[in-house]
Amino acid sequence: MYGSFDEDAAPGRRRRRAARTAAVTAAVALSVLTGGAAAAGPRPAGPAPAVTRAALDPSLVAGRGAAVGFLEQEAEHARTTGTVIGPDRSAYTLASEASGRRAVRLTPGQYVEFTLPAAANAITIRYSIPDSPDGGGITAPLDVAVGGRPRTMTLTSQYAWLYNQYPFSNDPDAGLLHPDWWITECACVPAATTPAPTISKPFRPHHFYEEQRLLLGRTHRAGEIVRLTAPAGSAAAWTVIDLLDSELVGPPHVAPHAVNAVALGADPSGRRDSADALDRAISVARRTHRTVYLPPGTYQVNRHIIVDDVTIEGAGSWYTVVRGREVMLDTPAPDGSVHTGVGFYGRDAAVGGSSNVHLSRFAIEGDVRERIDLDQVNAIGGALNHSTIDGLYLHHTKVGMWFDGPMTDLRVTDTVIADQIADGLNFHTGVTHSSVSNSFIRNTGDDGLAMWSERTGNAHNTFDHNTVQSPVLANGIALYGGTDNTVSHNLIADPVREGSAIQVGSRFGAEPFTGHLWITDNTTVRAGTYELNWNIGLGAIWFFALDRSIDADIQVVGDAFLDNTYNAIMLVSDWPVKDQVAITNVHFRDVRVDGTGTSVVSARTAGSASFANVDARNVGAVGVNNCGSFHFTPAGSEFSLTDLGGNDDGWLAPWLLPNTITCNDRPTVVPPPAPAPW
Repeated sequence: MYGSFDEDAAPGRRRRRAARTAAVTAAVALSVLTGGAAAAGPRPAGPAPAVTRAALDPSLVAGRGAAVGFLEQEAEHARTTGTVIGPDRSAYTLASEASGRRAVRLTPGQYVEFTLPAAANAITIRYSIPDSPDGGGITAPLDVAVGGRPRTMTLTSQYAWLYNQYPFSNDPDAGLLHPDWWITECACVPAATTPAPTISKPFRPHHFYEEQRLLLGRTHRAGEIVRLTAPAGSAAAWTVIDLLDSELVGPPHVAPHAVNAVALGADPSGRRDSADALDRAISVARRTHRTVYLPPGTYQVNRHIIVDDVTIEGAGSWYTVVRGREVMLDTPAPDGSVHTGVGFYGRDAAVGGSSNVHLSRFAIEGDVRERIDLDQVNAIGGALNHSTIDGLYLHHTKVGMWFDGPMTDLRVTDTVIADQIADGLNFHTGVTHSSVSNSFIRNTGDDGLAMWSERTGNAHNTFDHNTVQSPVLANGIALYGGTDNTVSHNLIADPVREGSAIQVGSRFGAEPFTGHLWITDNTTVRAGTYELNWNIGLGAIWFFALDRSIDADIQVVGDAFLDNTYNAIMLVSDWPVKDQVAITNVHFRDVRVDGTGTSVVSARTAGSASFANVDARNVGAVGVNNCGSFHFTPAGSEFSLTDLGGNDDGWLAPWLLPNTITCNDRPTVVPPPAPAPW
């Protein structure tokens, strides 16, 4: 979806793309408000296009998230003969994993149709179809007509539908993977229960959605109709359409003076394996100080391509696709992997890593259908120093990018990561002075963007102007330890279960938070999920002290927490360590909270936080739910809130002195109204 506009260097391209997107969004908004056309001149009649960002009016998230080259339209706003499902925020439902928590369900013969809001020659469809009885997935046709020109797309559920307990199973009939774990559904530990409880099957189905891209072959005008029809006789009893992204993709990028991988044996038809040819092209490029170029085509690669001191460019992520199968290894690798697959990897950090690697303008399509944590089947991996990644599309791998440091100075820009079994991107162990910006992450099976300071701290890193949508497990953006890191201007929407939009966690063996942590000018929407093991609702931003206390200088400034399922802000320690850890030195300033199912702040830990100019409205329960460390002493809660002024609407004032205990372990949830301009 990115990387296909190659008229100039990335910064200029991003500025022009942002200007184009803003202009189109403004024109579409005017069209919707006035009922007129978004552009001058006649166009075919059709329903007025409703363009959104994270299923919100774009004006509510201006300046937040990635400036992308596509326009999002939610199926629930389109014309349909099907049925709108949702809204629903319960785990394990099709509506809960949909963008905006609503979608359209089609049975064979039904359709949904969108009106193009701007000229487009490419579309992306996010959808779900049923699994097969054995869990291997099915394929089913979808008729796609754009401007009356018909074609058929083949949908698949082979990369969707997981079941059971972590790390999950493809088998819908599998028994419990961990019978000695607490099961919320029966409020029991099955292995210790007589008689053993009956667990309904399939148990905890999730990860329902998938996306597929389609180049249309010509440019269609604004106002033309895109009709998606589940054809009669389809193998799918139903087809759920979540959204349509439409885009005007530029012409293929050409690099005439580069080392052309096809000339060295790479096969753009995808019939022959091109891994060895890519190795030859990289070797020649390094000797001659030139770039490797992958022309338009699909290249089969079924192993890692090791990259160091090399630039590799494609024709654009819509044109150049590097695709591979997951391959079982004859014997496990030293790192524990039992499979390999397509991926571009820097050298291991233990031998110094790789440097001066630049990857741009191509897609990586993997074949990962199950989660095996030790497998190195990520699209990008290893250690990359002083390197850049720009304009990639990463799909169907375990993790889009997993970097094991120590390493420094990596820049990831204008990249799309979709439909991953685990994380979108993880800075793991000693990653410093690196950033991810203007990138779009959707439908990850774990954290969308993460910094995990295991063994060695991450430091001086930034996640800025990214969009993270619909992580089906865990968090949109997660920070586990580290020093002087920044999370800014991101848009995070619709985490589904056991996570938040933003988590600050002392857990997973992470090094402590030190120095400062800036969380500034982010917007979250429909966040704060149900924590399966605790049986409570979380906050849109969630501070969790487990392995140790959190006491770095944490500044949460200028953020907006919209339509929070439970709490906007949550600070918690786990029960076994509640008297050993605390969360302190957290400061909220210039924050807006629009809608909470329960409270603005939920404190379930010792510690303190300050609040200045924090406005809240549409609060479902008491403004502050303060349980402290659950000792309920006469002196009040072990968690104190400091009012620094300007906290409007009275949500904070009644609960300050003494440290008033307002503990309600599971308050009644009051669904908030939809967000609106402040």
